[in-house]
Amino acid sequence: MSQYADLKAQIARLQAEADEARRHEVGNVIAEIRQKIAEYGLSANDLGFVEAARRGRPPKKTPLPAKYQDPKSGSTWSGRGKPPKWIAGKNRERFLISEA
Repeated sequence: MSQYADLKAQIARLQAEADEARRHEVGNVIAEIRQKIAEYGLSANDLGFVEAARRGRPPKKTPLPAKYQDPKSGSTWSGRGKPPKWIAGKNRERFLISEA
C-alpha cells in the first residue's frame, strides 16, 4: 500500500475517534451548562442570545388615512406616492378631506 493511502486511512480513523470524543464531551458540557443555568436562573437574553431576525417580507403596515378625495368618484389618496390622474396637475387644496 502506498504512503498516501496509509495516511488517508489514518486520517479516517483519527476523524472517527475525534467525532466519538466530541460526542462524549458535548454531552458532559451540555449537562454542566444546564446545571449552571438552573443554579443562577439565567435566561437566553442573559447569555446574549437574542431572538433571530425574522426572514422574508416584513409585516404589512397599516395604510395611511386618506388626505384627498375626488368629489366625482369618491376615490381617495393619502398624499404619498404617485398622484392619481384625478388630482395630477391640479390644485390639491380643492380635494382636501375636511377633518370635521
